Amino acid sequence: MLKLRQLFCAVPNPRVVCRGLVGSPGEMAGDGEAGKRSAEPGGAQSAEKRLKTGAEDGGEDGRRFPKRKVVLLMAYSGKGYYGMQRNPGCSHFKTIEDDLVAALVRAACIPENHGDDMKKMSFQRCARTDKIRVLGFKRVTGGFNSKNNCDARTYSYLLPTVAFKPKDHAQDDASFSLDPATLQKVNRLFACYKGTHNFHNFTSQKGPRDPSAKRYITQMSCSEPFLRQGAEFAVITVRGQSFMMHQIRKMIGLVIAVVKGYAGEEVLERSWGEEKVDVPKAPGLGLVLERVHFDRYNKRFGGDGVHEALEWTAEEEAIAAFKEEHIYTSIIETERQEKSMISWLATLSNHSFDTTSTELRRSGDGEQAGDGDDDRGNESD
Repeated sequence: MLKLRQLFCAVPNPRVVCRGLVGSPGEMAGDGEAGKRSAEPGGAQSAEKRLKTGAEDGGEDGRRFPKRKVVLLMAYSGKGYYGMQRNPGCSHFKTIEDDLVAALVRAACIPENHGDDMKKMSFQRCARTDKIRVLGFKRVTGGFNSKNNCDARTYSYLLPTVAFKPKDHAQDDASFSLDPATLQKVNRLFACYKGTHNFHNFTSQKGPRDPSAKRYITQMSCSEPFLRQGAEFAVITVRGQSFMMHQIRKMIGLVIAVVKGYAGEEVLERSWGEEKVDVPKAPGLGLVLERVHFDRYNKRFGGDGVHEALEWTAEEEAIAAFKEEHIYTSIIETERQEKSMISWLATLSNHSFDTTSTELRRSGDGEQAGDGDDDRGNESD
């Protein structure tokens, strides 16, 4: 799974990031703590003073560098790793953060003792893996929090278009091509998710009257199909304020069930009501965290003359290249070898979309075993 995420930490020597780790130009933004008050009278002058008086840490050569808080834009493929977060004392189970911190230490961006105790550099994640690449970094305010300042997230989901083939036709058909009329229907159904709805049927352990089950979706659509390795694929994109565990995969799974003919379109409206609906959960293989958004932060600090907006236009080409080379290739090869989507499609007939709440509770909530929890947003970071 690809994740393009902003990580937040205090780096004693941020300029080393460009020389030793990124390998592509990175731009310096304004100051950290000073930025919180830069809009006040004398803010720019105060910023210069604080740049000189920040906390310091020594490097291996004895030099001391002021700490600066920065955001790192990082892309990675999850294949071959045991999750994101470090597990101290479990050296046999390598995580993404193990490799990231080791690279920061090697590049002299942080002292070695900060690698042993990440609290010393105020390390944060904005969301809950063989190639890692840091694509850019920017200075942020001292009060910036990568999780709490995030306004929205954009995910994508790469899948073979045979997922939308009618249920009465052969499913393992590499020659299948998605016709324009079906694609139009798919996008009409995805557009139904826009707005605020009660998604209690799209996650676990939330009742219909739980206020936190209401989520706001701003965009969801499926791209034009394209060919890769002799089969047709498409990319579904969804943006929302936050997502609950399983939510995106169930949103996709339900639309697939409707398009294939296992359920009527009315099931979408019914799934947002108080009754329990058996919503299938699509495989986790194709899910990608594309982007995290900081619109409110950018509006407040992006044009204050000290800080930059947390936008990554200059890095778009590098992001696209990484995704094409390491992410899509891995997903497509894995799908063709393991056929996770084809196997999951065979389970759709096990779902009863007209089942009553009592029957679902008796059958264990209708969940299929073996699916992971990859679509994690604010609720499950």
